[in-house]
Amino acid sequence: MRKVFLLTTILLIGSLSLAVTAITLINPLGPTTIPISPLMDGKVPTAFPINVELWKNPDEALALLNSDKVNFAVLPITAGAIFYTKGIKIQLLGVYEWKVFYLVASKNSSFEGWNSLIGKSVYTPNGRGQTVDVLMRYLMAKNGVAPDKEVKIEYAPPQEIVALFRSGKIEYAALPEPFVTLAISGGSGKIVLDFQKAWGKSMNLPERIPIAGLFVKKSFAKINSEITSEVENAFSSSVKWMNENLEGALELSKKYLKIPLDILKASMTRMNFTYVPISQCATEVSTFLKKIHQIYPKGMPILPDEGFYKP
Repeated sequence: MRKVFLLTTILLIGSLSLAVTAITLINPLGPTTIPISPLMDGKVPTAFPINVELWKNPDEALALLNSDKVNFAVLPITAGAIFYTKGIKIQLLGVYEWKVFYLVASKNSSFEGWNSLIGKSVYTPNGRGQTVDVLMRYLMAKNGVAPDKEVKIEYAPPQEIVALFRSGKIEYAALPEPFVTLAISGGSGKIVLDFQKAWGKSMNLPERIPIAGLFVKKSFAKINSEITSEVENAFSSSVKWMNENLEGALELSKKYLKIPLDILKASMTRMNFTYVPISQCATEVSTFLKKIHQIYPKGMPILPDEGFYKP
């Protein structure tokens, strides 16, 4: 589940010479492995080797960030903001995942707007406060529908939701890809709402959501600005390589992911990975976090300050 290029290396960038025990980047295990797979498999030239480790849940990511060996991390924007406000000194370098969330309905159900869900249940992954849960609650309230009162929101692991949906026991589900594709494959259901479009229209912003990004430890970036830039460039190049060579990236990802290639390929048509430096998207990120704080203050009681976006 990891690709290790080097444990010890001596770096020379320009006139800066540093002894580095490891340049380590952690990345979520899942579809977000696809954009990083070109970097993991040497398809992207780098000034120095980079060790990529895959994490399975936020607690594991937090433990790795608290260790001395991790320099960079790919995290959900919400998780990164929460870690930062809890004292983990990280800085958001840029956003690269922008599109992944959809509302699906069973093949015999209709959706003519949020009023269609009154008296119904909607299933969504894991628990209160995750990104699509907050988006759904915001959009319901914005359109005059009271979540929890008029619409029941149920939580379960995404794999369980897919199984229940395909068996006809669930009518509506708010899911990320590739679970959307798994749920509706074979004609089991249909996509009835694109959360990215709904968010952009509601907020007068582009039809995208800052979902995940590249972070660096502030202590590392402060004394290694050249290395930080090199890693950011390598990460951006990996995302670009994937977009230009999707079939190749999917092949590279097979060793890390257990999802059938045809499902991954279909799901990628509804996902968007484009690296955007924070200097070009800070307002979008800030607006998104403020809305989450407003809707679910228990999950994000404190908004990150300017240090979250700048050195």
